[in-house]
Amino acid sequence: MGLKDENNKAEESSEDPKRQGTLSRKNSHSSLCPTEDDEEDEDKKLELGPMIALKEQFEKDKDDESLMRWKEQLLGKVDLEEVGETPDPVVKILNLTIRSSDREDMVLTVPEDGKPTSKGPWFTLKEGSKYTLVFTFRVTNNIVSGLRYSNSVWKTGIKVYGRKEMLGTFSPQAEPYTHVMFEESTPSGMLVRGSYSVKSKFVDDDDKCYLENNYTFDIRKNWL
Repeated sequence: MGLKDENNKAEESSEDPKRQGTLSRKNSHSSLCPTEDDEEDEDKKLELGPMIALKEQFEKDKDDESLMRWKEQLLGKVDLEEVGETPDPVVKILNLTIRSSDREDMVLTVPEDGKPTSKGPWFTLKEGSKYTLVFTFRVTNNIVSGLRYSNSVWKTGIKVYGRKEMLGTFSPQAEPYTHVMFEESTPSGMLVRGSYSVKSKFVDDDDKCYLENNYTFDIRKNWL
């Protein structure tokens, strides 16, 4: 989900006037279109060996102090209480917070199945406002590598926006992680008001999907 960046309005209108009123944001390195080199790299992915449970890796080398220190430097702080016997990481998206200077933070609990129970919009954004998305999530069992977020936004059946953002690599721990997205802004005007549908995903380097979140939101003249 993302909305028009005011810094780009003049440039966008001069290039293509039809783009006014669409959803957009500042480009980040992770959201730029892939180059031919990037596509070639994807075709040349390394064939890795079988994944080993993190607890097993630590247990077999626990008597080698130098090797254990090296692993701690490589893997970071790992809470062994949050490590399971199986090699697959577990990632649970807990909350979505919407921050805006115009109002108090909106904290939304993310359902495990990714489908909000409310029949109406999950939330409402004010037109012409700036906001930031903040995700809170927990990682257990094993290290998750290359966790990334992607979403697509539609209005009246037409795709108006899409984005991808790398969150990073995370070790298991009891305390939740928090990731703050780039600040975005909603467009303004009568034509952009209304309901939008969103499909978002959290996947890792192995393309394992931890959550597919489908919901609707509204853009209105004022906050509710």
